[in-house]
Amino acid sequence: MEVVVREYEAERDLAGAEAVDRMCDVGPSGAVTLFTDLLGDPVCRVRHSPYFLMLVAETAGPEKEIVGLIRGCVKTVTCDKKTPRSSSSAAAPVYTKAAYILGLRVSPNQRRMGIGLKLVEQMEKWFRSKGVEYAYMATDKDNEASRCLFIGRCGYSKFRTPSILVQPVFAHCLPISRAVAVVSLTADEAEGLYRGRFCTTEFFPRDIDAVLRNPLTLGTFVALPAGVHWPGIGRFLADPPESWALLSVWDSKSLFRLELRGAPLLWRGLAWTSRAVDRALPWLRIPSVPNLFRPFGGYFLYGLGGEGPAAAKLLRALCRHAHNMARAGGCGVVATEVSAGEPLVAGIPHWKMLSFAEDLWCIKRLAEDYSDGAVGDWTRSPPGGSIFVDPREV
Repeated sequence: MEVVVREYEAERDLAGAEAVDRMCDVGPSGAVTLFTDLLGDPVCRVRHSPYFLMLVAETAGPEKEIVGLIRGCVKTVTCDKKTPRSSSSAAAPVYTKAAYILGLRVSPNQRRMGIGLKLVEQMEKWFRSKGVEYAYMATDKDNEASRCLFIGRCGYSKFRTPSILVQPVFAHCLPISRAVAVVSLTADEAEGLYRGRFCTTEFFPRDIDAVLRNPLTLGTFVALPAGVHWPGIGRFLADPPESWALLSVWDSKSLFRLELRGAPLLWRGLAWTSRAVDRALPWLRIPSVPNLFRPFGGYFLYGLGGEGPAAAKLLRALCRHAHNMARAGGCGVVATEVSAGEPLVAGIPHWKMLSFAEDLWCIKRLAEDYSDGAVGDWTRSPPGGSIFVDPREV
């Protein structure tokens, strides 16, 4: 089959692109899969990045048909850090230009024909034209077709295995301990805190200001022990309290909706029963399972972090605060993604049956040097304790 790969054009390609997306659930064949409804905007998952592109694969000839598509975005992120000679100075981030591939889809009837490979190669060509040094992508560790394409044919290598943690949004607000004070930061305060404390975290976006000021960021919050007052960003950075925690909330619900398909009848029955009992006996405050078998939205938590012996406890309070925000916003879930070695993971409530313990990130080097000097090959670097997951790529 002769296929032409070209840039997506909304007016002529919308219906065809949506048709391909609808045919491609995410998940292993024969198991529960996750369907994504992009609400009429196939580019929504990359639109908020500094540079983005969507390509479509179209059959040649008079009866043209879109049979594949791919999305990509480019940004500058932290890949390493420079340790200062003086112990009194803080480490400085080393930035690189990185590109992210997501949403690769090929129509089921046209698979194993090289269409996916052609889409990836054309996207990488665009990446190189933007000066990208590294390209990376994420896939389910059990997605054999994706692994064979990217690792086997495109030269990508396994890089990181973060965890996707998902918590259902219950019908009731979750209580927050009176021993914790939740403070809402301004965008300027949030930027100062992230740059001051997290700029050397792997994948930290250099344009964090654009992320925090995006209308989809619903707020950045700090949790402090009760009785400790927010002193302002300058004094906080100079003399932080013994323990504190931080996170930001991103409104994914306005971009896309999700739906679980192929779930066993037992799962559906248990979820329905939990909701029925909760409606009949609301005073018991049973953690009922929302209906995830119909389209639902969610909030994504990003920039999670903190310091001190009580940081995990304070982060748990922030996650409860975000849950209550999601409940008011009509969401079905609250989700986040963290490094496999995240030290504060104990403070992130989640349900194992809805989460993914091991997502797979793969990376490929497209250029020889980092943008600010040759400091090594990022693809060979060991994982750190934390990663910064950009909500614009969720």
